[in-house]
Amino acid sequence: MRRSWSRAWRWVDGATIHATARVHPSARLAPGVVVEARARVGAGVVLGPGAVVGSSVSVGAGTSVGPHTSLQHCSIGGGCTLHAGVRIGADGFGFVPGTPAGAEQSRESQRLERSVGSVLEGDVLPVKKPQRRRVVVGRDVEVGAGSCIDRGSWRDTSIGAHTKMDNLVQVGHNVVIGVGCLLCADVALGGSATLGDYCVLGGKAAVADHVSVAAGTRVAACSGVTSHVDSPGTTIAGLPARPIALWRREVAWARRAAAREAGGAR
Repeated sequence: MRRSWSRAWRWVDGATIHATARVHPSARLAPGVVVEARARVGAGVVLGPGAVVGSSVSVGAGTSVGPHTSLQHCSIGGGCTLHAGVRIGADGFGFVPGTPAGAEQSRESQRLERSVGSVLEGDVLPVKKPQRRRVVVGRDVEVGAGSCIDRGSWRDTSIGAHTKMDNLVQVGHNVVIGVGCLLCADVALGGSATLGDYCVLGGKAAVADHVSVAAGTRVAACSGVTSHVDSPGTTIAGLPARPIALWRREVAWARRAAAREAGGAR
């Protein structure tokens, strides 16, 4: 086992590189970096300490990958900046009702069912849906620290060129993001959501799964987009998100109603 491992891998200045990987001579690899089989690392790439470039992953020229970042099942364009702890290409959250092959209930689950009954009708269990597509990241994309971009299940998850993400952004499987979008901290995009070009999402905004948002849409912080936005250039706010002028009128009405009620109570 040790001999076959040694033939398959080589160590260069503290980095571990598979024999079938291709790393450009000008790339800079910090100690603890792992480059797996058939991976491609382009010219001028910088891989921070502990970064992992998974099997068959490609990293475009001039891209900077922060410490302890994990790249799996993805293609990264040139000139990108991936900050510390980014996770690209992990499985998306996809499950369907069913019974896993050979699944057996534990004693604890049997005890719970006897005491409170089955939560799901028919005693079905969540079965993982295969996640077999990739993540494709365009040129000059920036992904903030701790952000996660899941690989697709039925189509590639796609991040358009020049899109910028803040820290702790979650991008679900099959999501398509257009060119030049801005996603502030804690934004969450549900599976199969689509953002047009040049959308801006404020902090903690969320887009529900399978929802499409037209190009140039601006979503206020802490808003929840639960239905399609068809008109380009719209500014929306609230939960559920609606045109911001309507949302402001509703907030003003609610404040006046609360003030009247408080005055009557006195």
